[in-house]
Amino acid sequence: MDEIAWQPTPEYVASANVTRFMRRHGIATLAELRHRSVDDLAWYWGAVVEDLGIPFSEPYERVLDDSRGIEWTTWFLGGHINLTSACLDRWREDPLRAGQPALIAESEDETVRTLSYAELAAEVDLLAAALRAAEIGKGDAVGVFMPMVAEAVIAAYAIAKVGALYLPIFSGFAPGAIASRLRDAGAVLVLTADGGLRRGARVEMKSTCDEAVARCPAVRRVVVLERLGIDVPMTAGRDQTWAGFLAGVDPAAGREACDTEAEDPFMLAYTSGTTGEPKGAVHVHGGFTVKIASEVAYSLDLHGGEAFHWVTDMGWIMGPLTMVGAHALGGTMVIAEGAPDFPAPDRVWAIAERHQVAVLGVSPTLIRALRGAGARWPRRHELAALRILGSTGEPWNPEPYRWLSAEVGRGRLPIVNISGGTEVGACFLTPYVIEPIKVCSLGGACLGMDVDVFDAAGNALREAVGELVCKRPWPGMTRGIWKDPQRYLDSYFSTYSGVWRHGDWAKVDGDGQWFLYGRSDEAINVAGKRLGPAEVESVLVGHDAVAEAAAVGVPDTAKGEAVWCFWAPRDPAAEDVSAELAELVARQLGRPFKPARVVRVAALPRTRSAKILRRAVRAVALGEDPGDLSAAENPEALEAIRAALGVLKPSRCG
Repeated sequence: MDEIAWQPTPEYVASANVTRFMRRHGIATLAELRHRSVDDLAWYWGAVVEDLGIPFSEPYERVLDDSRGIEWTTWFLGGHINLTSACLDRWREDPLRAGQPALIAESEDETVRTLSYAELAAEVDLLAAALRAAEIGKGDAVGVFMPMVAEAVIAAYAIAKVGALYLPIFSGFAPGAIASRLRDAGAVLVLTADGGLRRGARVEMKSTCDEAVARCPAVRRVVVLERLGIDVPMTAGRDQTWAGFLAGVDPAAGREACDTEAEDPFMLAYTSGTTGEPKGAVHVHGGFTVKIASEVAYSLDLHGGEAFHWVTDMGWIMGPLTMVGAHALGGTMVIAEGAPDFPAPDRVWAIAERHQVAVLGVSPTLIRALRGAGARWPRRHELAALRILGSTGEPWNPEPYRWLSAEVGRGRLPIVNISGGTEVGACFLTPYVIEPIKVCSLGGACLGMDVDVFDAAGNALREAVGELVCKRPWPGMTRGIWKDPQRYLDSYFSTYSGVWRHGDWAKVDGDGQWFLYGRSDEAINVAGKRLGPAEVESVLVGHDAVAEAAAVGVPDTAKGEAVWCFWAPRDPAAEDVSAELAELVARQLGRPFKPARVVRVAALPRTRSAKILRRAVRAVALGEDPGDLSAAENPEALEAIRAALGVLKPSRCG
């Protein structure tokens, strides 16, 4: 696609953070900066720390050590930095920032809580002191299963401050998904809430947490925020209210941050793969802080004092990105509890107007939904403060992209469409506001990221779709998969030696602009939230009636992808329980992941090693040619699936 959506104006170029950085280092063009940032990694990432004033309590001696290869590169050697100190404590007594709003939390009923930097730091001190009193410190994992309220951010910072492992969990998950993450992390404490608000209803969360914790013997304490003030079951000796947990502690005991080294882990961020349990990406104090700060500064162009809002949840990587990005730069983080289109389809735009948001992040799925409500909703709001529209989560299609640009951006704002992932710690690809941006484009390589597109043999491609890869390390990359180094290597480095394969289809066009075409693996992307087929299938086969199951993602106009499930019965004469299975998945994994279709079939296609051929199942579901079936043990199973779906067999041409 050659249509230009954004031409940089002189005003944007002059005021951009990336322009300041280039001038500081005598770099004339963005292309030159992109090249130098990967040609000399040590120079670039050291320059980022200096330019953004990221504070290390002990200076690092070397920027990186890649002697063990890209897979195990370490960063800011010898340096000490605590993420909470770098993002929060540095501003608490700053004359310019201390009284400035650091966090604005709006509930679905439009109740707003605003905390200045000094106030947020004091709240974090208090919770950090309580965690220390509970003997939580280095090596302890703490799960946070909460709605998007101020305490969810306070919790993240307090956990990092005491040196423990922050484990964010999506507030919409069901018990099974929560339990798998708590168990894998070995969490010893969970911070949760009695409930939250969603589409005008009170959503009880404590019983969901209880059911998950019952499967996690390492959890010894559950702290419950009385968000709604409703009666919830409390287990004696284990459960405590938030107020009770904080009662009697001296906030001074939480003031001093743990002396963490740059490579000390601060967060376990779980992402779903195509097989097995969710993967715990390990992020560290130094690399995550520097990488996120650089992207929010140079890609999303947030300036100190500006408000930053991303429509997300703290359980997804964009939540921590918004938090760290806003606060590392002295900005204001805006969060919203509840649905982005309730009580009316203009809630997102109303929040942006009410809180003078400068950088607003959305997903293509959300814009597809809001576009259907009509342009009158964004047009009702004065969005003069808005400078940048961000997006991520999935590939765009042109019409919603154009609608966002025209109706929300009024034709005057760039759409900074970024792409990376939980394991990446931020982004591989991004446009910059100082360059032209095509419709649906991701611009080009993010600074410091040596990305490319490879064919199956590892040859670089241009103007053809191939695998998105990264050839050199970066500070924000995961330091492995929690407790499973071999799975880490198998997941990202087994396709091309010494090269990270991300699992996205990508293309670079003739003008050097990048586009994505979805996942090259089998993960299902529901409204920007990745779900592993194995997670769905494990729920299905847990039912007594199910012998085997396959879950695939199919295109959906509202969600990007929807989950379709296929199952074979243990007893061919048994009744069809497809509707029951759909509800079971929703209960176990969360309502957002309820399958759009569940189909009973006689059998599923398998390889000789008993691996189900999801690729072939998905192709049949879409009415496409399943391709090479030479590895299939029972290819006739596909004909039965076609019959069950009522789809025609595709003809082969040529």
